[in-house]
Amino acid sequence: MPNSLLTVSDQLGREIQLPSQPKRIVSLVPSQTELLFDLGLDAEVLGITKFCIYPEQWFRSKTRIGGTKDVNLELVKSLEPDLIIANKEENEKVQIEALSAFAPVWVSDIVNYTEALTMIRSVAQITGRLAHGQELLAKIEKAFEQMPSHPLHPSAAYLIWKDPYMTVGSDTFIHNILSLAGFQNCFTGGLRYPEITVADLQEKAPEFLFLSSEPYPFKMKHIKDLQAQLPHTKIHLVNGEMFSWYGSRMQFIPSYIGKLLQSIV
Repeated sequence: MPNSLLTVSDQLGREIQLPSQPKRIVSLVPSQTELLFDLGLDAEVLGITKFCIYPEQWFRSKTRIGGTKDVNLELVKSLEPDLIIANKEENEKVQIEALSAFAPVWVSDIVNYTEALTMIRSVAQITGRLAHGQELLAKIEKAFEQMPSHPLHPSAAYLIWKDPYMTVGSDTFIHNILSLAGFQNCFTGGLRYPEITVADLQEKAPEFLFLSSEPYPFKMKHIKDLQAQLPHTKIHLVNGEMFSWYGSRMQFIPSYIGKLLQSIV
């Protein structure tokens, strides 16, 4: 008996028709791929991106359909998906539109903790894993209720890229996590991921500067280079996944933030 169809809205407010129980899913977002695994899906997920490194067994066994910005449309089409999960920021609008021509595409749009919880609840519901989703949400909410924050609310900047340096504006999930951890983002005037210079950092003079492990893999040598130009700023490498992965990994963010604060306060 064929699946009945249901109409759902994604986080862009787009209405799409989906099978009541999707059986052929393609994920275009690493953090949401990990979420699908943690919701108890496996055989249903056919395609993932080359950046979907978690879980490791899926990275080795699932069809890789290109990157988040350069999806192989024909390869995705050949998988005959009945659900594609994408993200407004991670994926290109033109590709989402092209994919929508032959399969339902559910798009997330997340800039804060609350929207991330909404995404998890929605994905769990449309994939038929609501019980798994509710259990995961309970773990995340409990963890964030206990998350410590810096008592002095110091100023901070967060770099995601080099050449040019790029930071995070106030409309990003990373900014929201920084705020929840008790830091005041120096670059709240910018939107998304503004390009900045060392001179901008010197002008803002943040007490803390965080260098992310992704998407640019900052290393200790970059701390040395920047420390010479920002002698009064405390510079630290941080795990980018713990600031930017809005999915099941969120259950581990509070513990990570707690350890980070212990190491720097």
